[in-house]
Amino acid sequence: TCKERAAELRDEILFRQPESSYLGDCPICCLPLPLDPKKSVSFSCCSKSICLGCMYANRIREFKEKLNPSCPFCRHLTFESKEESDRQNKKRLEANDPFALREAGRKHFGDGDYDRAFEYLAKAADFGDVAAQFFLSLMYRGGLGVEKDEKMELYYAEEAAIGGDPIARCSLGCKEGENGRYDRAVKHWIIAAKL
Repeated sequence: TCKERAAELRDEILFRQPESSYLGDCPICCLPLPLDPKKSVSFSCCSKSICLGCMYANRIREFKEKLNPSCPFCRHLTFESKEESDRQNKKRLEANDPFALREAGRKHFGDGDYDRAFEYLAKAADFGDVAAQFFLSLMYRGGLGVEKDEKMELYYAEEAAIGGDPIARCSLGCKEGENGRYDRAVKHWIIAAKL
């Protein structure tokens, strides 16, 4: 039937190994960005994440050449004040930059303002931001700013897993294991381990 075939096609997409994690590669050295967020730096000037190795190399270059601190990717000077940084972020939000939308959503999420967090994260997820999709799955799971909805939780967790989020993939494996579908759980965990 059509529903069975649709489920088969969805599983084909769901269990396809992504080429890399959703973080992608450092735009300078082209090495995969580490999953540990402490080992990369994000810049709001160009919405790029840079590995610490390239960040360190840029700092050495700036020190040797007596330059002002700047973004290693776009060379935009780092912001002098919080007001200047906020102005740049506001500009990016108005331009519907998925990175800026996700970061605004994360900030509101951390502050406990789940309604605003949902607003920003949903917009970023519509643009395909994988981290925003996973955050939305967490919000639907816990009923944070939205009504608890297991179908929406699963949908956003699957979208994030398809996009290459290893934590979303691992949580899907746990969910499948809880439901007694161990073959599917193991597939999720293997894919997560390879990211």
